Amino acid sequence: MKSLYLIIDLASVAIPFLVSFHPRLRFYEKWKTLFPALMITGAIFIIWDVLFTRWDVWGFNEDYLLGRNIINLPIEEWLFFVCIPYACVFMHFAIQELLPKAVLSVKITTIITYILLFLFLILSIANYDKLYTQVNYYFAFLVLLISFRFSSQILSKYYVTFLLMLIPFFIVNGILTGSFIHEQVVWYNNDENLGIRLFTIPIEDVTYAFSLILCTLLLMERFSLYKKRHIFAVK
Repeated sequence: MKSLYLIIDLASVAIPFLVSFHPRLRFYEKWKTLFPALMITGAIFIIWDVLFTRWDVWGFNEDYLLGRNIINLPIEEWLFFVCIPYACVFMHFAIQELLPKAVLSVKITTIITYILLFLFLILSIANYDKLYTQVNYYFAFLVLLISFRFSSQILSKYYVTFLLMLIPFFIVNGILTGSFIHEQVVWYNNDENLGIRLFTIPIEDVTYAFSLILCTLLLMERFSLYKKRHIFAVK
């Protein structure tokens, strides 16, 4: 089915996009900070993606693609970095609106952050010979460290919302890695990762998603603060 990856992208974002205009959520009002954040985060991950595809760290099954590439990446992969983060960021803010008490205390947030920083750094150093594992966990370490230093309030909410994001994550990534179809849409070279799978999903993908969404949220907050300061400066 040549259009499968495209269908996954569009299906993932369809409902979040439509509900963005709900009068209670009004998520469309965040587009001015969301889309620049998506562009910057997407650029970082696409550079990473292009290189890893070239080096056979992972690749794509032509049977599930339209066959159109940009810089050696399927057009569906480019859309992935818009559709999936959009849906996840929408979910993050929707949960905050609907469950305002779903926030961790400063103490719990700090403890979780220190544990994750330690794990990410150790996994990166210990697996210097596995390219996906090393780069993935080191990038997660950097993003989390920056977030903790400059926007720790994001983490107190994000740790909760990310756990809920894992539900659609396992469905979407499960399909992409072959959980519910005959073959995988995206294949991985196990020489470059830990070889540990959650169903068919490489365990590194969980941290990859964690970094992708956190980076977007961090940039959104920076843009929002800049916008507010600019407005006050003009006044």
